[in-house]
Amino acid sequence: MKRYFPVFAMLALAIPAVAQTKLNAAGATFPYPIYSKWFNEYHQQHPDIEINYQSIGSGGGIAQLKAGTVDFGASDMPLKDEMVKQMPMPILQLPTVLGSIVPAYNIPGVNAELKFTPQIISGIYLGEITTWNDKAIAAANPGVKLPSTSIVVIHRSDGSGTTFVFTDYLSKISSEWKSRVGSNTSVSWPVGLGAKGNEGVAGMIRQMEGGFGYVELIYALQNKITFGPVQNVSGNFVKASLESTTAAAAGAKMTGIDFRVSITNAAGKDAYPIASFTYLLIPKQWKDQTKEKATVGFLDWMLNSGQGMTTQLNYAPLPDAVKERELAAIKAIH
Repeated sequence: MKRYFPVFAMLALAIPAVAQTKLNAAGATFPYPIYSKWFNEYHQQHPDIEINYQSIGSGGGIAQLKAGTVDFGASDMPLKDEMVKQMPMPILQLPTVLGSIVPAYNIPGVNAELKFTPQIISGIYLGEITTWNDKAIAAANPGVKLPSTSIVVIHRSDGSGTTFVFTDYLSKISSEWKSRVGSNTSVSWPVGLGAKGNEGVAGMIRQMEGGFGYVELIYALQNKITFGPVQNVSGNFVKASLESTTAAAAGAKMTGIDFRVSITNAAGKDAYPIASFTYLLIPKQWKDQTKEKATVGFLDWMLNSGQGMTTQLNYAPLPDAVKERELAAIKAIH
């Protein structure tokens, strides 16, 4: 009696399976839209490499890298020396893109684009400005009919690099904020409701009449949330855009392979004041050489081909000088 193998079984025997290298990463929600696009695109071009990224906030990404449960992390906050020393391995902190954080709001009946001074933003988060018709908001927006609606202040509830960037900005423009609250991925907020991730804050702003919060630019655009220009150091009201975010990075100074820098409240008449680099936290030494090779390959692709995809999602690409220094820096990974 003849025996026949099913066709699919014969094909499975004839075609070798593609070996999979899986990399696990976690961290910042700020760059999640571009990271998701990059990791998917890279997998399409390299089917043998898969990068699984958990958008859990910078604090979570730092914690998981420290615990050794991910291959690399992501943070909008560059790690200080003390935190770097706590890592189980030497790391590189590599900028990936530039992004902006915007003051987003939901005021039914107000169609005008509101302008925000540093004093308005800090005053709202300190609990000193509590209604939308406050005299400080009215002075910055003459001719706009503002309601007496209470301001519902919204902030991140999780450890967040977006929070670090926002509170870094507040600490520069308000001495009271600096002394009372300071800057970090998590702070003791004077007022407000907490929401998890940029996604959560964006969702809560949309739901709450009178809502006001800080989100990365792409989340405001994707959720169709109104946001306004912010007064910069030069006194100009500048709205977040690719151009104004790039302008904020114009004076960034980095040394050697230390890419840590703050560009909030940057000088320059066209600079948007709440902008930042965001970083991948990459181990310099790997036990698994297959993963090391896959990671370096991705980083090289990200710094070249990947940068061309950033503007589609309203992130600004890295300055050429920074990109070239990073390409040299990743050669130290082994």
